[in-house]
Amino acid sequence: MAKTAIIFGGLLILEGLGFYFGIQPEEGKATSITALIPSFFGIPILLGGLLALKEQLRMHAMHGVVLLALLGFILSAGRLMMTLASEDGVKPTSGASLGLMALFCGLLTGLCVKSFIEARKKRQSEVGEPAE
Repeated sequence: MAKTAIIFGGLLILEGLGFYFGIQPEEGKATSITALIPSFFGIPILLGGLLALKEQLRMHAMHGVVLLALLGFILSAGRLMMTLASEDGVKPTSGASLGLMALFCGLLTGLCVKSFIEARKKRQSEVGEPAE
């Protein structure tokens, strides 16, 4: 799972940088710093994945990663829903950015939860604990 976190962290960083530097702002306006929000989530997720490569830090690092991924999913999906429901509608670039961030963070959260469940089952079968 550590490598998965590194990949998703890198994708979020690239998404933020891509939308920040790749989108032309309206005439006379600067690119909004909010385009970098996926990168702000991607950096600690990537660092958590790197920390999780060390066996003794894996559990704590991956729990931190899944917490950030869940928070990123809730915030981006919630903001996308609010924007879609507003009378102004959603701008294509911000909608795409919010949708991608929700997708990446949601997938990472789901993969982490699946991995946690499998690890717990494996640990219980090795020790002989009863399953809950």
